[in-house]
Amino acid sequence: MSAVTASLDLPVVDAALAESVRVGMETIESRLREAVQQADQLADTASRHLVEAGGKRIRPMLTLLAASLGDGSRPEVVEAGVVVELTHLASLYHDDVMDSADQRRGTAAAHLVWGNQVAILVGDLLFARASRVVADLGPEAVNIQAATFERLCLGQMHETVGPSPADDPIAHYLQVLGDKTGSLIATAGRFGAMFGGCPPETVDIMVRYGELVGVAFQLADDVIDLSSAGRVSGKVQGTDLREGVPTLPTLLARRAAGNGDAEAARIVAMLDGDLSEDARLAETIAALNEHKVMDAARDEAARWAQEAIATLDPLPESPAKVALRQFAEAVVDRTR
Repeated sequence: MSAVTASLDLPVVDAALAESVRVGMETIESRLREAVQQADQLADTASRHLVEAGGKRIRPMLTLLAASLGDGSRPEVVEAGVVVELTHLASLYHDDVMDSADQRRGTAAAHLVWGNQVAILVGDLLFARASRVVADLGPEAVNIQAATFERLCLGQMHETVGPSPADDPIAHYLQVLGDKTGSLIATAGRFGAMFGGCPPETVDIMVRYGELVGVAFQLADDVIDLSSAGRVSGKVQGTDLREGVPTLPTLLARRAAGNGDAEAARIVAMLDGDLSEDARLAETIAALNEHKVMDAARDEAARWAQEAIATLDPLPESPAKVALRQFAEAVVDRTR
């Protein structure tokens, strides 16, 4: 018997684990909607905007899977799942303002509905709600959440400023992904194992696994942004390209151009040109998809996912370990 999660179409082949994940995700979804409620009507409507738009919910799902390595039935596990998803949602409000994104999860970005200032303040409200929930989980969880929030901010700052002339642009980019995406997914795995009562060595494995899966996830999204027309990610195709946001395919194209690749040089010229017109954007996307940098980007995402899977080797075989392997594979299978 198998079940499929709503987030990554992940088959969980063990019936008991599949049911546990299903119930856990339903409970987290319900608690998430409770947690974003506000007494003020505007704040309430804006806070519910992205929750009601849906989403992959990979962070709380990872929390549940990690907890299944121990005692996944503890109520703290659900609350931890709410914390990581609230934190993620809060960051999306800020990211969409900074990236001038038009859509998120198939709906209008909050800043287009209520303006930049309200969108930023709603993000702050959700960070505050995440802090209230995590406070009930104890001082250690609060400290972990604070360290994670610090990395999220540093990652955004480093992305905004960009690499220095002495930095390798791709290494800088991977560090940004580790901070902006990997850190919170690592915390999701850590909270799950920790509140599932797992031993410290298992908690450490889940931290490393989550960091690697997080980077793999974002690298896969880089490919999807140029190949899915928004069907998978809920974003408009080429959003990052148009806004000049670095992604692995464009960074690889710039490196290839610097190494004398004439076609890559032509692509770089297009990237540095005016992409405000849909036809020019489509032409640039098509050129990237025809170049080997796209396959290289897919391979890099797969490499990070395989490294994540390798970190699980010390764990005894179990349905949860199998599901975690499938989780990492599903992250990059979205690009195929």
